[in-house]
Amino acid sequence: MAAKKIFVVFGATGNQGGSVIKSVLKDPKVANEFKIRGITRDPSKPNAKALEAQGVECVAGDINDKESIKSAFHGAYAVFAMTNYWEKMDAELEINQGKNIADLAKESGVQHLIWSSLLNVATITGGKFPNVYHFDSKAAVEQYIRDQDIPATFILPGFFMSNIPGSDFRQVPPDNHWTLAMPAPADTPVPLFDAGGDTGKFVKGILTHRDQVLDKRVYAATDYYTFDDIVNTFKELKPEAGKNAKFTQITKEQYKGALAKAGLPEKAQEELYQNMAFMHDYGYYGKASLTESHAILDEKPTTLKDFFAKAKAFEGIN
Repeated sequence: MAAKKIFVVFGATGNQGGSVIKSVLKDPKVANEFKIRGITRDPSKPNAKALEAQGVECVAGDINDKESIKSAFHGAYAVFAMTNYWEKMDAELEINQGKNIADLAKESGVQHLIWSSLLNVATITGGKFPNVYHFDSKAAVEQYIRDQDIPATFILPGFFMSNIPGSDFRQVPPDNHWTLAMPAPADTPVPLFDAGGDTGKFVKGILTHRDQVLDKRVYAATDYYTFDDIVNTFKELKPEAGKNAKFTQITKEQYKGALAKAGLPEKAQEELYQNMAFMHDYGYYGKASLTESHAILDEKPTTLKDFFAKAKAFEGIN
């Protein structure tokens, strides 16, 4: 029997890394082909111990310290790597993290690097929207990986469904009607994605279709939904609470004001506004089709209706 290929997963105990591990382990054929090595900051924590009980090798590593993750790449065949811009809101830090991963992948002879990327908004818009750092930093790493000729596939997560219930879509005083308020028109197409449930479905598809997706982008989203679609999905699922549910287009100032009230600094307010404007004017994925990306899946991605049905923010309402 051939030895299993080592598949390194960053953020093993997190939402997306955890989804990847779950999808691999529950597929007997894929689980028989790959041994998972999960990178986490603290392998002694209960979540890491639970993974070890399922046969995952958990190793300590800090993405900010290249030397601390170097040994995790030893003998690795494939690597799933992601970074979290919002943890420090520092684009240069995120780029350095990504470059460290890319360098180690090249040095270690990794045969398939799966990088969680996004589009370069500043480049696409000719500088019209120069401050969408959490997109551009990941795109910069993608370009670095391509320039280094590292065998890679780029997974581009859509707009997280988890941002919607109780957050972007919430009850607004004084009447407490459920309201989705955004600084873009109602017909703006939004590629929605269940990061916790579906990251693994797409990454497993990439892993098992290597030759088909090498050097390509995979758009990880269930479908394009408009803001009106989002509200109508809620109305269908929760007809009583949804009687007065609505979408409202708000101004840039109103949107930034709401983010300020939520505690976000000016830099993040402007970044998120430009992100919304980019999505309407150019398309989150540059208006790309999702058909080819779905072709590698052997499990259906989560619909918005299914996600809403399980959302804690909507529990107990009809």
